[in-house]
Amino acid sequence: MATNSLTEGSRSAGRPAPPLPDPAARPGPGKGRTSPGLTLTAALLGFALITLDASVVNVALPAIGDSLGGGMSGLQWVVDAYTLAFAALMLSTGALSDRIGATKAYAIGIAVFTAASVACGFAPSLPVLIGARVVQGVAAAVVLPASLSLVRQAYGDAARRARAVALWAAGGSVAVALGPVAGGALTTAWNWSGIFFINVPLGAAALVLLLRAPRSQRRPAPLDVPGQLLAVLTLTAVTFAVIEGGTTGLAALAVAVAAGALFLWTEKRQAHPVVPLGLFRDRTVAITVAAGAACSVAFYGLVFVFSLFAQEVQGRSALWAGLMFLPMTGLIAVTNVVAGKLAARVGPRLPMLAGQSLAVLGLLALLCTDATTPALGLAFLMVPLALGCALTIPPLTAAMMEAVPADRAGLAAGVLNSARQVAGGLGIAAFGGLVAGDFVPGMRVSLLIAAGLLTVTGVATLGLRRGR
Repeated sequence: MATNSLTEGSRSAGRPAPPLPDPAARPGPGKGRTSPGLTLTAALLGFALITLDASVVNVALPAIGDSLGGGMSGLQWVVDAYTLAFAALMLSTGALSDRIGATKAYAIGIAVFTAASVACGFAPSLPVLIGARVVQGVAAAVVLPASLSLVRQAYGDAARRARAVALWAAGGSVAVALGPVAGGALTTAWNWSGIFFINVPLGAAALVLLLRAPRSQRRPAPLDVPGQLLAVLTLTAVTFAVIEGGTTGLAALAVAVAAGALFLWTEKRQAHPVVPLGLFRDRTVAITVAAGAACSVAFYGLVFVFSLFAQEVQGRSALWAGLMFLPMTGLIAVTNVVAGKLAARVGPRLPMLAGQSLAVLGLLALLCTDATTPALGLAFLMVPLALGCALTIPPLTAAMMEAVPADRAGLAAGVLNSARQVAGGLGIAAFGGLVAGDFVPGMRVSLLIAAGLLTVTGVATLGLRRGR
């Protein structure tokens, strides 16, 4: 669900969108032969690639653990290393893409992502794999805003551009749906390395298509380097504290508190902060960011937990575990479209309330699952959670966009998407720790925590303005 809606994905560059350039202003080698469709295909392929890697790994975690060891905390880092690097750096990579040009940024991002995927597949140990996952996350944070910029610059007509962006976002939704299934199939037919090696031909294809795209113009864009570095340090330290615990965790928590305080102090004094704190004075912004974070904790945290549950507790294969998620992920894209239309008709408040309520009911229904729950029954028990979150995200994104000035829309959306990704990573960290001992009781506590968070944000949603 990192990319499960048009409204969410289409504004994640992290900075106000610049005026659209003439696509032919600075053409590349393919001038005269360049088709906007080729640029769209290249951008969509890269976007789907980085989205796939956020969901494909979960099902392969038991196989990775059997091969490389490391225990539960190591498996949590395999997921969170990518998520945190992606989320934290997404605050600034939109501006970076503007400064060096979207075409160049995209090419660098895809090339580094592909090389890091090879390193992941050949990783001889868990620390090497985690390090390569960090590099993947950094590259993915560059690819996302650059891919959207490529789509925007390829289409001068507003109507055609809107359809192109819709296709771009749909590619992310399809990747989310296919991720667990692809992970299970590749792990079963090959081994866990296959989930990373599959990125190589896809990345190469994206780079070949990019050769036919026009060169992007560079634009001045401010970078808040101190704020970005402090954000990375704070988020990493918080996650480390949650995953590792004990004395080391307490030390990491102290670092997080100190870095977080310095981050707040720095951001108040920056002319162009990566996180403009004044945004959160608006009630709508605060509520939507909180609701989006709660959805991510529930969705990402429980996908992580149930991927392990199906294999470690129920003894199912990686392929079965991947297929188990197909009903829930397959319905996300359709629900996104419905939610967007519903929000346009009645406003965001009602669909957000309905979505969070449905997700809470779905989480409570999952409390009945245990080692004897049939695979088909478990697959359909997870559907209400996915539908509830998918019904919530597009309306809350739209509500946030309406609450901020137009020239800060991209920046606000970058903050929202980063908050959601960070929350998902923290959910994985917390729930992984809970199931590390006695799995089923820990899983049920995780379900209750997620349900509690969504209940709180659901109540807060009542404070949003009624109607459109």
